[in-house]
Amino acid sequence: MTETPTTSQRIYRLDKFVVPNQAREEFLAKVKSIIELLKAQPGFIQDFLLEQPTTTGEFNFVTLVEWQNTKAVENARAAVMAMHKSTGFNPQEMFVRLGIKADLGNYKSISA
Repeated sequence: MTETPTTSQRIYRLDKFVVPNQAREEFLAKVKSIIELLKAQPGFIQDFLLEQPTTTGEFNFVTLVEWQNTKAVENARAAVMAMHKSTGFNPQEMFVRLGIKADLGNYKSISA
């Protein structure tokens, strides 16, 4: 498939989480509120929230958000940071308190 200039500029935010069973509901409530904010941002294209139960009493979650370009990602990041500041939410504190492991990053599509 040939990429057009529009699709080649897209940025994919892919975050992976390992969440203990007892932290699942609090984690999901926070993720869903952030996703709602992201959906309202300019440049948002689509998102996925995926879950994989494990046999160890944990859940693997993956969030994937597709953005039009880097500028849209930067604006969305600023909106999320403003929301966290206004609500006094500290993601790192929540991860430590609930025992959540996170791997966060932005990705670009490449031609095969």
